[in-house]
Amino acid sequence: MTTENSPEAIPHYTPGAERLLAAASDLFYREGIHAVGVDAIAAAAGVTKKTLYDRFGSKEALIVAYLRGRDARWREFLEQELTSQAPGSVDRILSVFDISARWAVANSSKGCSAINARAETDDAAHPVAVEAIRQKKWMRDLFEQLCRDAGLATADRVADILMLLYEGALATVGMGTFADPFAAGRTAAATILRAAP
Repeated sequence: MTTENSPEAIPHYTPGAERLLAAASDLFYREGIHAVGVDAIAAAAGVTKKTLYDRFGSKEALIVAYLRGRDARWREFLEQELTSQAPGSVDRILSVFDISARWAVANSSKGCSAINARAETDDAAHPVAVEAIRQKKWMRDLFEQLCRDAGLATADRVADILMLLYEGALATVGMGTFADPFAAGRTAAATILRAAP
C-alpha cells in the first residue's frame, strides 16, 4: 500500500555494502544501535571502517538502512500474507494480528526494531527517529485503509484503536509479559470491529 508515509525505495547495494548491512543489522538488533560501534560492524562484515564510510557515509545512515531493510522485509511478508484474505473483509483486518504473530516468532525475539531504535533516540527530528516514526505511521495508514475497504464509516478512529492494540502486542512480544499477545490483540480488535459503524 502506498501512502504519504511509504518508504523510499531500497537502493541496490554492492556485495560489500550488503555484507556490512547484514552484519550491522544483526548487531543493531541484538545489542542496540548505540552499543554497537563501527569497529565491531566492520570486523563482523570482514571489511575496513573506510569501506563502511565509503558505502554508507555514516553510522547514522547505516542505522537508517538497517531499519528500512527490516521494514521492507516486514511489509513484503505482510502484503504477501494479506493476499490470502478476501479484500474488504473484517477477517482481512484481523489477519494482520495473525500475520504479525507469525513474523514475530522468526524475526522479533527482542521486539520491534523501530520501537527499540526510537527508544534510543532522544530527538524526534533525528533521521533514525524520523524513520522509526514513518514506519509506525505507515502501519497506522494500512489499518485505516483496511477499515475503509471493509466499509467502516469511522475508519480513521477505528484505525487508531487497532494501532494501539497492535503496538501493545508488539511491545509485549519483546518484553515477554504474557503468551500470545497478538491473539489477545486480535480478540479485542474483533470486538471493536463488530461494534464499529
